[in-house]
Amino acid sequence: MGWLKRVDRFLLAIVTAAVVATVLPAQGVTVPVLEWVTKAAVAVLFFVYGARLKPDQALAGLKHWRLHLTILGLTFVVFPVIGWGLQVLSQWLLSPSLYAGVLYLTLVPSTVQSSINFTSIAKGNVAGAIVSASASNLLGVFLTPLLCWLLMTTSGGITIDASSVLDIVGQLLVPFVLGQLSRPWTADWVAAHPKLKLFDNGVIVLVVYSAFSAGMREHMWQQVEPLQLLGLVLVCLVILATMLSLSWWLARRLGFNREDVIAIQFCGTKKSLATGLPMATVLFAGSPVGLLVLPLMVFHQAQLMACGSLAARYARQV
Repeated sequence: MGWLKRVDRFLLAIVTAAVVATVLPAQGVTVPVLEWVTKAAVAVLFFVYGARLKPDQALAGLKHWRLHLTILGLTFVVFPVIGWGLQVLSQWLLSPSLYAGVLYLTLVPSTVQSSINFTSIAKGNVAGAIVSASASNLLGVFLTPLLCWLLMTTSGGITIDASSVLDIVGQLLVPFVLGQLSRPWTADWVAAHPKLKLFDNGVIVLVVYSAFSAGMREHMWQQVEPLQLLGLVLVCLVILATMLSLSWWLARRLGFNREDVIAIQFCGTKKSLATGLPMATVLFAGSPVGLLVLPLMVFHQAQLMACGSLAARYARQV
């Protein structure tokens, strides 16, 4: 229950940042300062991710390769296929910017903390969830930019040029690798300071404020109709319901036991706001990112509510 309360405060902070940016967006001389601070904070964030992630867990868990391959397939194959197939909606339900955001949310990796927590609450395979969620974020540093380049430049109306690739390497990949290399000296310290999660959340709130400030300077709310926003919520709920149903059915069809099925459902249907938002600021630098990250924010809140309810129900069944 305490963890759920912290999530509520985090979501409230995100919404507050978006509202403040809508009313008081960064302007004038504060814009370059905010951009510099955001870039530095994202780089530090990915360094901490690298220091926190245990590569030996992923290696030790490879013996259950069918479980991990199923989860990664849902995250980086099934989700992108659904996102790519939804491009027909950009013709009548969603604006091009909102569709690009929907496509992007299908390309980011799974969550780590909430996937593991929900699997634990539901009495699922926690060890498998730890390995798969960690592997998803590790591979996501490489796969998400690649998928964005393959799909969003052709279907999402987004341009990713060579400078964006260099930014990805400099702001995301290099700090992440340095964090991994620093583990002999930093891993114990990071593990001993769980309140570093507040820094993670703070960076996300900063990114939200920066993205929505840029959106206000680009008049993003004048580019979308209220019905399109309603349509966005509906689309996100349909995607979530589809993936929750498909992951459960597929895992059962493949012969996994109940504990593995739960891990597959919670790890294979989640999308990470903590990784997706910072990546968006790097991948789409120079593009309007306010509406682009809005679908991910909507989906993130919906998945927490739905998976929290499912986890409680599975726990009662046990």
